[in-house]
Amino acid sequence: MFEFDQYLGFLAFLTILTIGFWLMIFLITFVVPYWIGGSLMERLKEMKEEKKAKRAANS
Repeated sequence: MFEFDQYLGFLAFLTILTIGFWLMIFLITFVVPYWIGGSLMERLKEMKEEKKAKRAANS
């Protein structure tokens, strides 16, 4: 079967694999949509301000 150091290595491998899996799930479901949504909101705000400044310059 396993010797003790192989067992510890296997546990370390499983731990790293599990942490990586849950980190990817967290990033894909929360961080990336938050990042994209925030950048879109900021871009829309900038476009609104550009239109407002253009209207003020034309008046």
